Amino acid sequence: MINLYPSQIESVSLHRVGNKSKGEPIFLSADPYSLDDETKGLLKEYFFKPFREKEENYYHLSHEADLEFNPVFAAASAIFDQPSSAHQHSKKLASYLYEQSSHPHIKSGEVYVVYISDVLLDNKKVDALGVFKSELKHDFLQFEEKADNLAIKIQQGINLNKLDKGCLIFNTLKEEGYKVLSVDSNRYDAKYWLDQFLGVAALADENFYTKNYLKFCQNFAKDVVLPAEDKQQEVLFMNRAVNHFAKNNAFEESNFLNEVIENPDLIPEFKHYKVEKGPKYSIEDVSNFDIANKAVSEARKKIKNVIQLDTNIQIRLDFINPDSAEKFVEKGWDEERQMYYYLVYFNKEQKS
Repeated sequence: MINLYPSQIESVSLHRVGNKSKGEPIFLSADPYSLDDETKGLLKEYFFKPFREKEENYYHLSHEADLEFNPVFAAASAIFDQPSSAHQHSKKLASYLYEQSSHPHIKSGEVYVVYISDVLLDNKKVDALGVFKSELKHDFLQFEEKADNLAIKIQQGINLNKLDKGCLIFNTLKEEGYKVLSVDSNRYDAKYWLDQFLGVAALADENFYTKNYLKFCQNFAKDVVLPAEDKQQEVLFMNRAVNHFAKNNAFEESNFLNEVIENPDLIPEFKHYKVEKGPKYSIEDVSNFDIANKAVSEARKKIKNVIQLDTNIQIRLDFINPDSAEKFVEKGWDEERQMYYYLVYFNKEQKS
């Protein structure tokens, strides 16, 4: 888990990168940008806000031959070894980004290479390197007094509420390519930022395994539990799965199967489904891992707990109290109407 509130910007190098295929130039600043307190505060919010709001999906820098050949890794390593060299290596990063800016869709923009101290990552203080890019310009109004009247001047600038692209490279797990977070508001050129420039791959950590295992369970519920039983049991299976993750710090597959799968006939089905579909989620050989609580909370928000009926009626089941759904909701068949029904028991209606 990341906490950026105590973090401090130590240096900023500012450059401009055009689209190389269009003949647009690159501009490299001779010196680091001199920050005052007001600018530093605005830039902190501009750079850090998207990472506070985004789900934490971590990457690591990589290269098909050897990690040392990844230019971003090489620059980050040199900067972490000697922070005073940040501006020198920021020019190399901007130049490398310019070399990747050859697709016609890629927009020119300002590149900020930022050295950051005191980031709390998993409750440990680490330094980080930020690489950010602003692309989209927005119109805004300026006003000036002319004689007895106010005049409007239309100018263009950056919206500080929306960072176009950015990454944070944390000074940890160097041998694995560091721990990296990335944001990209303009998804039309995501390959250019993640693959061609950063050269990242998903980091197989507790967040990765927690998120992917729950996605796998969700598809098992849809593909196996629903056809074998019914919609209620599909929802209840995912209910039990999420709650198992929520109340445990570590995952152990045999415990999970015994607690979550009530129908013993589905356990071999689950194991077969994992052999078949596990590689898609990178969990085929995974049966033990630490659980990331934030990933569980994010997954809970995305998993549907509603039984949608063809009579325009919805039954919403409570993920927090799964026993209620099993004790007080019954499914049956009405011979006279030739229709299924749900019978719901309750003592009194609650006020909304």
